[in-house]
Amino acid sequence: MTELTVVLVHGAFAESASWNGVIAALQNKGVTAIATPNPLRGVTTDADNVRRAVEAVGGPVLLVGHSYGGAVTTEAAVGSDAVKGLVYVSAFAPDHGETSLGLTDKFPGSTLGETVRPIPLGDGTNDLIVDRELFPNQFCGDVALADAKIAASTQRAVRDFALAEPQPAETPAWKTRPSWFVFGSADKNIPAAGLRFMAERAGSLKTVEIEGASHSSMVSNPGVVAGLILEAIAHLS
Repeated sequence: MTELTVVLVHGAFAESASWNGVIAALQNKGVTAIATPNPLRGVTTDADNVRRAVEAVGGPVLLVGHSYGGAVTTEAAVGSDAVKGLVYVSAFAPDHGETSLGLTDKFPGSTLGETVRPIPLGDGTNDLIVDRELFPNQFCGDVALADAKIAASTQRAVRDFALAEPQPAETPAWKTRPSWFVFGSADKNIPAAGLRFMAERAGSLKTVEIEGASHSSMVSNPGVVAGLILEAIAHLS
């Protein structure tokens, strides 16, 4: 197989720089990795955006999604011959008709709803952000406070429609491609029980649970996340 390119997709309340540590670790191993912007407007439109980024690579791709980005990569991979595998980093892996909000609430433990603040868009929908004062504890409690405060200030708002849009494809990509999962046991956005459920349902080839890691597992533990990505590349090569 031609050398794989890793395409990383951030989730809600994050942005592409959240992958910096992972990209650095992959580049140190000679792996080409790019982080593509995720507009956070809706699963269908965001997946179209990622699909175009994948097509622009011009070769085989390993898609990596964080949080809501997992719902986006799950959809973007459908019908794409270029996508050879999926890695879910503290991420949703929805089935047809499921929503990110529904999966968040499937198991108890998420405190995200208490920290989200709406910004009306004028069309009946809202942009959502995590309260900047609450962001460090809610989103990345195991990240240095100074870095967590910067992440709070640079977070990208997600449209509420995106989190409530049912997963479109009748056959999600994790049913047709190999997948790998990594997440933290102390995730306050998506309960660890929910992440375990999705990993088991998808038939994850390897699941890594990082003890004490937050929702921002790729920021606090970039070496662990990069290590799993490298294992996925080895499997696919």
